[in-house]
Amino acid sequence: MTRERDGRNERGGVHGNGDGDGTRVVRAGLPEEEPYAPPLPGPVLAAHFHLPGDPAQAPYSYGRDGNPTWTGLESAIGELEAPGDETARTTVFASGMAAISAVLLSRTRPGDVVVLPSDGYNLLVPMRERLEGWGVEVRTAPTGGDAQLDALDGAALLWIESPSNPGLDVCDIRRLADAAHERGALVAVDNTLATPLGQRPLELGADYAVASGTKALTGHGDVLLGYVTCRDPELAASVRLWRKTVGAIPGPVEAWLAHRSLATLELRTERQAANALAVAEALRERPEVRDVRHPGLTDDPAHPVAARQMRRFGCVVSFTLPDKGFAERFLAALRLVDDATSFGGVRSTAERRGRWGGDAVPEGFVRMSVGVEDAADLVADIRAALDEAGRG
Repeated sequence: MTRERDGRNERGGVHGNGDGDGTRVVRAGLPEEEPYAPPLPGPVLAAHFHLPGDPAQAPYSYGRDGNPTWTGLESAIGELEAPGDETARTTVFASGMAAISAVLLSRTRPGDVVVLPSDGYNLLVPMRERLEGWGVEVRTAPTGGDAQLDALDGAALLWIESPSNPGLDVCDIRRLADAAHERGALVAVDNTLATPLGQRPLELGADYAVASGTKALTGHGDVLLGYVTCRDPELAASVRLWRKTVGAIPGPVEAWLAHRSLATLELRTERQAANALAVAEALRERPEVRDVRHPGLTDDPAHPVAARQMRRFGCVVSFTLPDKGFAERFLAALRLVDDATSFGGVRSTAERRGRWGGDAVPEGFVRMSVGVEDAADLVADIRAALDEAGRG
């Protein structure tokens, strides 16, 4: 079996640089073929490893530092986020927030300036409070229209979320990355909604590609996971040291499940993107539904930029119903769409996002994650639920 370290295997971690997405996700991160061995080895359950001699020369020493199961997954994700790039390093974490924290907290110091989206994931709000409590100046700007440009002077780090969650706005990552680098700032992109098959932030100029693997990357709603991919070895080492220091490590079973799930990523995301577009188009036909957003809609405000930098437009659709009561009746009437938070799974889910607080959205705002069910069945279910909700 190939020995692996630092999120890249000894062969460079790339299976067929010119292969298509479907081929790469099936083969990514697998070890060299070995007679009678499984193609994807099972999870390695170990708190420690036999350790003769100098630990610095050991591929694995202690379970908080590294695990062969993590390494296979890290190699696979690196091949997807930066295909053909042998310098890319991926670090996997216990959750998406652990990955976000590793970037924001490992690189910022008192007096630094960080630019965050004002319309991003709602846990960025307590993260902002934490940073400010440490003496970091935090500026915010909405995602749409590249509004972050006006906040970059003196910044140490720009955090981009594109498409944004839950509003689905998009910004020009390359333009913002170039502007940030001119001012000496690093750039991190939350790639959760797009996945590495829909968008490659490192190719667009970002220093970090960050994501919650809990969502579409694994796609079955049974794993909490996050990751950070970097090209710069110093940045990657800083992220990896943060994981070791705070212990934000994934379980080997979770890492193995994630790697197994990658094989269907192309199939799932292609079907989900097509279904989401069908759902968005159906929702726009309804008079009680307003502000339908999906980057794949040709007249969506985000579409022109999304079409330039995204290869598929994702599974999430957002829209607004008349009020809180209408939205709750709609969600209760759905037969094929579960009322649940999170997104990216094979089973469709939706929620009234305002129930959490922290998102600047109307009370009737719904975020829907479209799964892999038959599109016609989903559309029929949504239409029937809207009819029922309208009857009160």
